[in-house]
Amino acid sequence: MSAYYQLINTTINDNGAKTSHYRSLIHTQGAWNPHEQHMAPASGIMAAELEQFQARPDMRIARLSYDIFGLIAFGDFSITTRIIRPGKTIELLESEMVANNRTCIVVRAWRMATQDSSEIAALEDQPVTHPDQLNPWDGMQRWPGGYIKSFTAKKDPQHRAGNGIVWLSNNKSMVEGQPTTDFVRLMGMVDTANGVAPRQKNEFTWAFPNLDLQIHLYRYPSGQWLGLETTQQYGADGIGLTSSVLHDIHGPFGHAEQILTLRKMEG
Repeated sequence: MSAYYQLINTTINDNGAKTSHYRSLIHTQGAWNPHEQHMAPASGIMAAELEQFQARPDMRIARLSYDIFGLIAFGDFSITTRIIRPGKTIELLESEMVANNRTCIVVRAWRMATQDSSEIAALEDQPVTHPDQLNPWDGMQRWPGGYIKSFTAKKDPQHRAGNGIVWLSNNKSMVEGQPTTDFVRLMGMVDTANGVAPRQKNEFTWAFPNLDLQIHLYRYPSGQWLGLETTQQYGADGIGLTSSVLHDIHGPFGHAEQILTLRKMEG
């Protein structure tokens, strides 16, 4: 089993903030540029730092809000994590990724106290076809880069341009030599949603990179498969939106949104 990242070292400062230094490996390589990391594993390694930071058994992460400041450089980088709003029942955490002396991504996560609410539990999101009932799909191979080669994909037969259901799974460790939790594995694939049902059917005449990734979790996910029930929409003024209901093998567990900048491609 290979990995997405190699851990170099970790330090903790006098204020309790933790800084981890990493090196990206080939399976993090992005689809838009060969010298950048894909946002999916980058968001996964940041989710790992957040999940591990001063973890409490009575709380879990319920929202992840990533802002992408620009190209996520391939190679060495650091992630610094801190609590910016401590509390007994809710805490706000923040992680910052820095590469080549510039901020690449900032993510804030709400960590919330858990309790048994099963007597009122109810969902409007509906389960989708289980991945065991679907055939492998090679449609994601239209995208270049090492990250795309790192996972297996399956597609629902009703999939079309702009809307569809795709399941993803990978056998990579997030960090070399360390166990990967289900939460980190699945969070490390959510950003792929922007490429699973693009509105442009064949050759892309417009690029549509996302500037953010917002994830809301009404249930903590588990298992090896991530289901993306995705819709992509383009506005008339150069801005688009990719929206997904997130599934694991047990059913829906949350939502993701990605705001897109639409850019006419040259040539």
